[in-house]
Amino acid sequence: MGDDGGETLFGAAQRKEANEGGGSGQIPLAERMRPRTLAELVGQTHLVGPGKLLARAIANDRVPSMILWGPPGIGKTTMGRVVAELTKAHFVPFSAVLGSLQDLRGIVHDAKERKGYQGLRTIVFVDEIHRFNKGQQDAFLPHVENGTITLIGATTENPSFAVNAALLSRCKVFHLEALGTAELTTLLSRALSDAERGLGARGLTAADDALAAISQAAGGDARRALTTLEVVAEDVDGSGGKQITLASVAATQERTPLLYDKSGEEHYNVVSAFIKSMRGSDPDAALYWMMRMIEAGEDPLFVLRRMIIFASEDVGNADPRALVVVTSADAAFRRMGMPEGMYPLAHAALYLACAPKSNAVKNAWQRAKAAIEERGALPVPKKLRNAVTKLMKDDGYGDGYKYAHDFDEGVVPGETYLPDALAGERFYEPSPRGEETRIRARLEELRKPR
Repeated sequence: MGDDGGETLFGAAQRKEANEGGGSGQIPLAERMRPRTLAELVGQTHLVGPGKLLARAIANDRVPSMILWGPPGIGKTTMGRVVAELTKAHFVPFSAVLGSLQDLRGIVHDAKERKGYQGLRTIVFVDEIHRFNKGQQDAFLPHVENGTITLIGATTENPSFAVNAALLSRCKVFHLEALGTAELTTLLSRALSDAERGLGARGLTAADDALAAISQAAGGDARRALTTLEVVAEDVDGSGGKQITLASVAATQERTPLLYDKSGEEHYNVVSAFIKSMRGSDPDAALYWMMRMIEAGEDPLFVLRRMIIFASEDVGNADPRALVVVTSADAAFRRMGMPEGMYPLAHAALYLACAPKSNAVKNAWQRAKAAIEERGALPVPKKLRNAVTKLMKDDGYGDGYKYAHDFDEGVVPGETYLPDALAGERFYEPSPRGEETRIRARLEELRKPR
């Protein structure tokens, strides 16, 4: 399954590494330690463990078109390359960043000839398939459908959002999980002891807490963990040391970027957690998720906009001050900027989380909207019409209208203001919480038949 010259995917890298003196060349440690067989893969046992679907498909050389979905550095590309080594299909790597539709046409043309003359299937591995637009993704459809190519797409984005429905329906989605600390530590230990591809020739050792610290800081990303180990090893080796300690790890570490893509799934996950924490009246969780967004580089004005919406959608008249607090926080932030603007941001989030909750405002306008969609534009009752001309008055506009301020408590007993066909409908039903308790009691009194 190499190219036409018999070269494997790893041949060039192996030769270059050997020519440059093993692990001391220019090839990064993470690339040198990339697994080449299923046995070398760490994690993803729910997919490639003994008897699992993907493992069986690879073993039987019946690999379906698939989407490999998961965070960076967990083995999506590696799994694609392992498939190339283990199956009898011709493997063609294709980058969604660098490749073009013209390149794809060439690949499809070659795949048809390969299938027709040699009976050989072609696997096209598309890295970062989410970077293709709908039209580009559609270009794969007929060739996947008729079996000209088997598509393996890799993406960090949720395929439900990133891959169009037509292509998604023709692919099996495999969800790869972030690697745990123990799994990453296994990878690091392997890299330290492997004299051929790793750092074993240097004779370095590592304290358990040092490897655990690297693993934890990597956030489930094998590439990041191995890159960190390589940097620390270079520093220790360069200073004449032979053991990687927690102190040597700390000396070379910068702050780990938080996993958060402002246009991807993790963005929506963290925002969802923030909203649901405020809705659940958990100020600690609300503050944590808000800080996760801010620390990852989210625009504070986006966070404030979400809180303004929340103030009406989830608090409403249970605490009418909530909207005032958040809009004031928005105005204050725009005057203060960062970092001082964190005060009104935190102030607003904590207030909303602690406030009594009611979705009665949302329910009310949605019910009114539904009534309009169902019944259309019902005529305004004549008593409520604006009689600005003699003709309108003669036609009965304004007849029977009673001025509310002329009655006790400013309320006309038994009066209705909805269209006649909706008389008696109730769109707003206050909750029995917060300020709406008082509103509820007042409306019950006003709505009594008189």
